Amino acid sequence: MKRFFLLPVLAFAFSLAGCGDDVGSEEDARRAYLGLDASITKAMQLGFQGFNAASSANIDPQTGNGDKGGTITISGQVDQGSSDNKTMSLRVALKDYADNPVEETAITYNTNADSLPALDLKLSKIPTGTVDGTLVGSFTMTGDLEGAVRLNVLIAGELQPTAADPMKVERKPGTTKITGTAESDYGTYDVNVTH
Repeated sequence: MKRFFLLPVLAFAFSLAGCGDDVGSEEDARRAYLGLDASITKAMQLGFQGFNAASSANIDPQTGNGDKGGTITISGQVDQGSSDNKTMSLRVALKDYADNPVEETAITYNTNADSLPALDLKLSKIPTGTVDGTLVGSFTMTGDLEGAVRLNVLIAGELQPTAADPMKVERKPGTTKITGTAESDYGTYDVNVTH
């Protein structure tokens, strides 16, 4: 009888030993975010580009490229009027997007057209004030890492006039702080970067 009891116990022990293969690593959680890191400031840049060109509440889609391939497209709405305080409600679309800043890492990101990540920005005292906002949404990874990564980050920085036109505005480089989380099957990475 002891022998029959021992068999399921051993089987359970072996199944526990095999579970370690599915556990994510802190490094992979970090890599899942880093492949998207530059896309946040690119999304802001494209949003400001659309804002500066807008003649109505709608921002025409603005498209840029990933450093290693694919595209990022921003669209949405912006407040109109003469106030120097504005809000932008944007959507972020990635198509086979790849920056891959980590050496020997190849990750491609896409978004679902039915549930695009939301980039919401509040601009205060344009053109030399501040920008605050959030980026929330999911991105699908393929390549060296697979699955979804969900960003939930806060954005805070400063504004400056563009060099080409002092009446237009852009983010001031080196002042944009991004904090929050990037959650994936590999774990949760705490984001705290400045661009």
